[in-house]
Amino acid sequence: MLDIERIRKEPKRIKEAIRAKGAGDPAIVDQLLEVDEERRAAITEMQETQEKQNKVSRSIGQLKREGKDEEAQEKIEETSRLKDRVKELEETVREVKEKQQRLLLEIPNVPHRSVPVGATEEDNEVAAEVGEKPTFDFDPKPHWEITEQHDLVDFERGAKVTGAGFPFYLGKGARLQRALINFFLDRAQENGYREVQAPHFVNEDSARGTGQLPDKEDLMYEIQRDELFPIPTAEVPVTNFFRNEILSADELPVKLCAYTPCFRREAGSHGADVRGLNRLHQFDKVELVHVVEPDDSYRALESLRENAEALLDDLGLPYRRLLMCTGDMGFTQAKKYDLEVWSAGQQRWLEVSSISNFEAFQARRMAIRYRPEAEAKPKLVHTLNGSGLALPRIVAAILEQYQDEHGNVLIPEVLQPYTGFDTIE
Repeated sequence: MLDIERIRKEPKRIKEAIRAKGAGDPAIVDQLLEVDEERRAAITEMQETQEKQNKVSRSIGQLKREGKDEEAQEKIEETSRLKDRVKELEETVREVKEKQQRLLLEIPNVPHRSVPVGATEEDNEVAAEVGEKPTFDFDPKPHWEITEQHDLVDFERGAKVTGAGFPFYLGKGARLQRALINFFLDRAQENGYREVQAPHFVNEDSARGTGQLPDKEDLMYEIQRDELFPIPTAEVPVTNFFRNEILSADELPVKLCAYTPCFRREAGSHGADVRGLNRLHQFDKVELVHVVEPDDSYRALESLRENAEALLDDLGLPYRRLLMCTGDMGFTQAKKYDLEVWSAGQQRWLEVSSISNFEAFQARRMAIRYRPEAEAKPKLVHTLNGSGLALPRIVAAILEQYQDEHGNVLIPEVLQPYTGFDTIE
C-alpha cells in the first residue's frame, strides 16, 4: 500500500504507474484524493466541535455558581446538541476512513525507475543468459514421458483423488523432490538464512498484508467455513511473521527461508503450459524472505537473486534472467526478476523463480516497522522475497537435460548425497 502523503504529492506519477501496470483506471487517484479531502474536513469539523463542546461544558459550572440557572440550562442543551454532532462526525470519519482504505488497497506499487515500461511478457528485458543449452544425438523426451517411463509421477491417480494439477510423486520421483527441498534449504542456511516451518493456511489479514487480497480470484483457494486461505507461497506466512511489530535496527537485516507446499488456482491456464509438471495447483517450493532497512533493499534484491541463481549453477541447468516490465511484474512489486530454466525436452524456457523488491508496500499494509535508534520514531521496513527454488519445473528440467537415449536420467552430482542414488533407470 502506498503512503497517502506520496499520492497527494505525486498524483501524476501514481497514475502513470497504474497505466504502466495495467492495473485499472487511473481516475481512482482523483477519487481517492477527493475522499481524503472529505476525511480531513470531517476530522477538522469533529475536532472543532469537540473543542466547542468542552468550552461550553466548562462554562456551565460558572453560570450555576453565579446563579444564572436559565443560561446554564441553555448551555446544557447546547452541549447535548454538540455531543450528538460529534457522534455523527465520528461515524462519518469512520466511514470515510474505511472508504479511503479500500481505495488505497486498489492502487498498485510504483515501479522502480530501472524497470522497463511494457505491457506484456514480450517487453521483458533479458538481462543475462547463463550456461549452454544441452545438445543430443537423439530426440530428447519431454519430462512427462520420462516420469511415465519410470513411474515417477502419477497424474491420473492424483486427478482421481483430488483433481487435475494435484499429482502423486512415487519412488525415486518422491525422493528427488525431498532431495531438492533439503538441498535448497541447506544452501539457504549456508547463505545466512534462518529456517522457518510456517503454517500452510493464513487468515484474511495475512493475505491482505502481502497483497493477495483483495484480488484473490485467479490465485488463492479459500476455505469459507473457517475463513482461511491455503497459502499460494510461503511469502505470505513468513512475511506476516512480523506483522504489527516494531523491530530494532540490530535485528535487521532478517533473512528467512521456508519450505512449504503451495496451492494455486491458476485460473486461465491451458494448452502446453499445463502439460506434465509445467503448471500445478499444488507444488513444493523453498522461499527466501528478506526484511531490511530501506537503504539496503536494492542491495538485498541483488543478493537474493544471486542466492537463487547459485542453485541453478550448482545443478548445472542453463537459465536466463529476466528484468520484468511494468505490465508483467505484478501489483505489489517495485522491481522484479524472473529466472527461467531451459527445458531441453520442450525446447523452451520455464520460470522457476521470481525475485521481488516490494519496498515499503507490504510493510505499510502489515505495519512492520523498525527503530533506527533506541528512542527514534519507528520507520517502515522494506520487504523482499524470491523462490529458492520452485520444484516442479526444476524436476522437469533435470529429467530432460540429464536423460540419455533410453530415457534414463543421471542425477546431478550435487544432489546425489541427498537422493542416495545417481541414476534413474
